[in-house]
Amino acid sequence: MKITSYGSSSAGNCYFIEDKGQLLMLEAGINLKNIKHDISEIDGLLISHEHSDHAKYTKQIIKRCASNLYCTKGTYEGIQDKPDSFRFMQVKSKQAFNINKWRILPFDIEHDALEPIGFLIDTPGNKRILFATDTYYVRYKFNNVTHLMIECNYHLPGLQHNFELGLIDRKRYTRLLTSHFELNNVIQFLKANDFSQLEEVYLLHLSDSNSDANLFKEKIMEVTGVPVYISGSD
Repeated sequence: MKITSYGSSSAGNCYFIEDKGQLLMLEAGINLKNIKHDISEIDGLLISHEHSDHAKYTKQIIKRCASNLYCTKGTYEGIQDKPDSFRFMQVKSKQAFNINKWRILPFDIEHDALEPIGFLIDTPGNKRILFATDTYYVRYKFNNVTHLMIECNYHLPGLQHNFELGLIDRKRYTRLLTSHFELNNVIQFLKANDFSQLEEVYLLHLSDSNSDANLFKEKIMEVTGVPVYISGSD
């Protein structure tokens, strides 16, 4: 099982999961010219929410493959350049569905979008991936997760310091508090769940100005005891 990140920031997000010859795509915020995978081979495209750094190239991608777009109705309606409706497969929070040999359970998350979701993905090779980005809180508990792909956007002391120095304005400061996952909140989430089967962690969507990749990696490794990878910064 292999996870590839082509971008994990406000500039664009895109991930591929490969397992047992099957290929699943998550997010469409990266131009196709920067993607090495064969888009025509994907089993499906999952989109968490409609913001352009996650959905800008949705129509372009769907046009080049035989598979469909899977997202909530709110997300589909919010995508500016959306594919035809017959290529849209509506999903709902806490209602599991299958794409070939993939089993996917969407769950609602907390972000300033129309109907954002995360995904619990059971792969063809019986791995379980938890994908949650662009959320300041995850209300659910999970078990038997082997791979965690989770946002760790900022560290509150660093954010407060930058705000006090005037490096970020109040609007952005407030938005981050209510739309993105903070390091200590991620740690609390990890401690609240049974991650005894965890094999790897991928930290997503780190802020360039309000995060510390080395600190984040160290802290998450202390809690999980497994390899931690940084998937990008913004």
